[in-house]
Amino acid sequence: MTMTRGVPDAERTLQGLEDGRSSVRLRAALAAGTAPGPHFVDKLVERCAVEPELFVRDMLTWALVRHPVSLTLPRLLAEAASERAQARSQALHTLSKIGDRRAWQVVTPALLSDADDAVARSAWRAAVVLVPDDERSALAAVLAAQLGRGGPETQLSLSQALTALGEVIVPVLESAATAGDPGVRAHALATQRLLRDPDAGFRQAVEEAKRVVALNGAPGDGR
Repeated sequence: MTMTRGVPDAERTLQGLEDGRSSVRLRAALAAGTAPGPHFVDKLVERCAVEPELFVRDMLTWALVRHPVSLTLPRLLAEAASERAQARSQALHTLSKIGDRRAWQVVTPALLSDADDAVARSAWRAAVVLVPDDERSALAAVLAAQLGRGGPETQLSLSQALTALGEVIVPVLESAATAGDPGVRAHALATQRLLRDPDAGFRQAVEEAKRVVALNGAPGDGR
């Protein structure tokens, strides 16, 4: 492909990212990642915020990762503060894939406790990738404050994030395992099980933890 043909090809790719057909958008994202260029970055980030298809979003993220960090990082950091939940979630997801620790600055307590579960899950995954070594214990405490939140998918994501931090989570899990909320206690016990045995099934660990909580009763109730 010659340089003179590159501009029309880029224009077709940019148009394809806006096409009503998901298959066309997927091919356009693939093209943008295969032949990366600065003219694609803004459109890829913008499309991440509104793209309805998960498999296309995954390709958009792949395409962004293929671009220089000097181009993508500033745009993604700004997008993580967007009012649109999907924009925040996808920006955090992409930052976790890029893995540049300069992005740690954007993983705020507000994002780690975002009201939108998808955003929070993306923030948890990004946090454990980007966190500086000397802030791992502090992050463990912030994440542990979310124990008991949401349904099985959200709880599994949180447990995976916590266990990825390793042994620094032991004290916060021990504390959470004595919380007054039985949901928090069960989630903490299930996460302890996963830390000891990474191959343990999460659903099984949760059900076992719930039985333990039910048998032991609330802390301090004399049972």
